[in-house]
Amino acid sequence: MKILEIKGGHKLTGTIRISGAKNSVVALIPAAILSSEDVTICNVPDITDTKALCEILDFLEVDVKKATESLIINSHNMVNKEIPSDYTKKLRASYYFMGALLGKYKKVTMALPGGCSIGARPINLHLKGFEALGATVTNNDNIYTVEAKELKGANIYLDFASVGATINIMLAAVLAKGTTIIDNAAKEPEIVNVATLLNNMGAKIRGAGTSSIEITGVEKLNKCFHEVIPDRIEAGTYVILGAAIGENLKITNIIPEHLEALTSKLEEMGVFLDIGTDYIIVSSSNNYKPINVKTQTYPGFATDLQQPLTPLLTLCKGQSKIEETIYENRFMHIPYLNQMGANIRVKNQTSTIIGPTKLTGTDVVATDLRAGASLVIAGLMAKGTTRITNVEHILRGYENIVEKLLDVGAKLELKEI
Repeated sequence: MKILEIKGGHKLTGTIRISGAKNSVVALIPAAILSSEDVTICNVPDITDTKALCEILDFLEVDVKKATESLIINSHNMVNKEIPSDYTKKLRASYYFMGALLGKYKKVTMALPGGCSIGARPINLHLKGFEALGATVTNNDNIYTVEAKELKGANIYLDFASVGATINIMLAAVLAKGTTIIDNAAKEPEIVNVATLLNNMGAKIRGAGTSSIEITGVEKLNKCFHEVIPDRIEAGTYVILGAAIGENLKITNIIPEHLEALTSKLEEMGVFLDIGTDYIIVSSSNNYKPINVKTQTYPGFATDLQQPLTPLLTLCKGQSKIEETIYENRFMHIPYLNQMGANIRVKNQTSTIIGPTKLTGTDVVATDLRAGASLVIAGLMAKGTTRITNVEHILRGYENIVEKLLDVGAKLELKEI
């Protein structure tokens, strides 16, 4: 088991380069199998979610060549077989193989996907979309089989603007006959990134990034070269960290427009941000005003950033509130922050942070990926030593987090116990 030991209270200065987006690459890798030719994906982050997806590719006998920050995926010899829970339980995004395999072979059998326990994350919208395209779905002891004689384009309305369902339906529809329209589609940048890959492969997708996406089916997809966009959640996490304990901390290789919901809230707090074309420079202050935040689908405030934001709000003079509208179980970091000295109450999906309070290092547990990021920020802010267990959650989504933090002056160490 790994443990992350942090000695807090040190100012961070220097440059952190942002890696490729986790939430993009986890869909791009399954999407690549829709072609039977070489699909090259670059700017691939070295995280455990990427490795878990490559394990599924290996299981399906897909040829994968790995180079520095890139993958070359060729599914010419792929075998479509049941994907057991040993593979799917490692990450939620394994469900993208449902759409990709259904689109390519008109049949997929796989175990229910796993992932962080941050609340109910049913796949009913995905399955509803597959059924609208003409597939039948059977569930036998959490082993799903989705199959169709042929897939036909359809008009699909999503009850919720789900990123996963939007992408999965796109993957299934690109090789279907006719035209598919997804209404109330999610608008996240990662969806645009996946649609761009598919269009580079020869798909016909219009409207990605809007609430209505049109997919005209094609007969086959070809080889292509594609780049993963920068990770806006990783970028936001480090910008928040800079606001807490930074001294001219520069976050580079970003797309500032993807962070506007966060940066506008930080500026409302009184954080000074120097925002350039592909960077943000941020320093901490001791005069922050409280704010209210409500998580929403993009372009609203990202649910993935509310947990990292929480320790920063302990510096504000007064009462801040975070309302979580996406997942109902996304406050598991709060007891640990309170254990460190925060004054936070949770009621009716809203956390109330009363500040300013000083944090003190102690032993805490990363219950999920973004809760872990929250505790890393808290540990770096705190006086004394913080020890975080269940670090594997953090490593799922933050490439080289220890090395990046060491490079800007943090004192921390990843240990095996």
